Amino acid sequence: MKKEIISVLLKEEEIDQRINELGEMISRDYEGKSLHLICVMKGGVFFTCELAKRITVPVTFDFMYVSSYGSGTESSGIVKIVKDLDETLENKDVLIVEDIIDTGRTLSHLIKMLKQRRPASLEICSLLDKPERRLVDDVKVKYPGFNIPNEFVVGYGLDYDQKYRNLPYIGTVSFEEA
Repeated sequence: MKKEIISVLLKEEEIDQRINELGEMISRDYEGKSLHLICVMKGGVFFTCELAKRITVPVTFDFMYVSSYGSGTESSGIVKIVKDLDETLENKDVLIVEDIIDTGRTLSHLIKMLKQRRPASLEICSLLDKPERRLVDDVKVKYPGFNIPNEFVVGYGLDYDQKYRNLPYIGTVSFEEA
């Protein structure tokens, strides 16, 4: 049996400060408009809620549940829409809010699908990004939180086999024999 060891990568205070900065940038860019946030669940819920509190323009929400991981630590590459949007995107300024972008395959699939729904604009905000892992060229993050190394991370909504989402920080996971 393997024991999971969590090491802090980003402290709660660092995350909070960066979310404040992202909220200010987004509010400036969308001044005089309303913004429709699409939270990519489950991991994006923590980040989306904190980000929305810091955006000063009118905000509406919708949620998608998109999966490509299962219970492992590597993306399967198979994108599954578990829960689609409830509302139309037509003529809305839309911001996809992600917890983490790894290979980009899931988000690339999502962007193509959402563009067909004719939003006025479509941008991406991600708390974490692993640009060295990117396997696609069409994923451009307008509002990046942190670039992180190629390690499996948990906390602040991110999980390992549904555990550790509630950690108030971002940590890396390593394993040792128990």
